[in-house]
Amino acid sequence: MTEFKDIQQDMRTMDLIIKPTEACNFSCTFCSSTYLVDDKKQSLHLEKVFEFLKRFPNTATIIVNGGDPTMMPVKYYWDIIAHLEENKYPARISITTNLWKFWLEWENDLPDKSWTKLFRHPRVHVGTSFQYGEGRQIRPGRVFTEEDFVKISTLMLEKVGYRPSFIAVIEKNNLHNAIDNVRLAKHLGVDCKLNYVNMSGECAEPLPLSYIYKVYVQIWKEGLADHEYNTRQMANRLVQTNTTTCPLHRKCDEGIRLLHPDGKYYSCGAFGDDREYEIDFEAEIKEKKFFTPLQDAIELDALKMECYSCPMFQICNGCRKHVKDIKTREMVEEHCQNMKAIADDIIAINQDGPSIEIRNDKYYEALV
Repeated sequence: MTEFKDIQQDMRTMDLIIKPTEACNFSCTFCSSTYLVDDKKQSLHLEKVFEFLKRFPNTATIIVNGGDPTMMPVKYYWDIIAHLEENKYPARISITTNLWKFWLEWENDLPDKSWTKLFRHPRVHVGTSFQYGEGRQIRPGRVFTEEDFVKISTLMLEKVGYRPSFIAVIEKNNLHNAIDNVRLAKHLGVDCKLNYVNMSGECAEPLPLSYIYKVYVQIWKEGLADHEYNTRQMANRLVQTNTTTCPLHRKCDEGIRLLHPDGKYYSCGAFGDDREYEIDFEAEIKEKKFFTPLQDAIELDALKMECYSCPMFQICNGCRKHVKDIKTREMVEEHCQNMKAIADDIIAINQDGPSIEIRNDKYYEALV
């Protein structure tokens, strides 16, 4: 019976986040990776990835974050592709990158368009990042502008065949124009995902989800939900609780893992940045145990006892990293009062809006 259980665990569908490196060619002021490690030359050994795939051969997606993934030699990703194809694994590779090295290949007319060739591979899908404000910087004082972003997006369309979807990191100082990112996504015909900033790395002040949920409600009312991923999840969360993903999936650690450059192993990218709730790689991979550390941590289950009787429970407590952050910063009541002000709108959207299958939307296709 134990052996059968292990086989069933081996065949579960998983996603794997890898951070091959913490190095980056941008200098973004908000980034959780900016001051997490001293040794930016450290890189994740592929053997760890291959061991994970052997344990979970049905892995759907290898999500590549950083730092910036293009700070690694391009051969690193070709080696992953070769391993996937040799073992007939189904996984696709979703790379989130600022695309600056891709841009420079064409701007400087380099003879070997190595990143372009990789991005054209059928197993590879590329997403990128942009937001209005001063936070995203190519180098200190040189902001990555809308003009920069649109030029690179257009080059991707011309040379790779599609415009990439993009993530926007929202903090209090760019909250006022967060919706402009969605309007830009609509103009370009792509999807964006407005993510709230976590308390990790250099960022000591999280953004309570209540602030960004006001933006999601505005997006819905303006008819822009087709171009913003988290708004569509909000419209689904209270009626289809099993189909949502980060940041509204309370059982997220059943289906995703993270490998850091140092080989440390977690079930959440944000907690991995904090180096908290680590999983024993050897026990899970070699001994075929399986861990759900976030669900098992009672301190992450809810913001306060009153949450359990609130109709907004699944929304406010959907992200366990958010629960931890705003408890730590004593922002629970601030968040709660803000959410009460928009709760009727969110409930009405869930009751009256169309049923949305999350896995059919544009952004999720970039991951699976």
